[in-house]
Amino acid sequence: KRSDPTMTGKTQTSNVTNKNDPKSINSRVFIGNLNTAIVKKSDIEAIFAKYGKIVGCSVHKGYAFVQYMSERHARAAVAGENARIIAGQPL
Repeated sequence: KRSDPTMTGKTQTSNVTNKNDPKSINSRVFIGNLNTAIVKKSDIEAIFAKYGKIVGCSVHKGYAFVQYMSERHARAAVAGENARIIAGQPL
């Protein structure tokens, strides 16, 4: 499979946050009360990337999941972003 030339320099994270893998369950972060009419996947990735490597991000109506490489990164993200106001709503 060849790389897509339109994706130059920007690695796309997967839309998969694997809820079926018991080893990765503790490295997933649930983001609730999210104004998904305004907040997009790229916004979530920008906010949460400072805590560690994101391997997946899935956005749903009103909530999202971020999958990190490690549980340590997920815990740091929860500690750092819990109750943060985004688009007028506390996470």
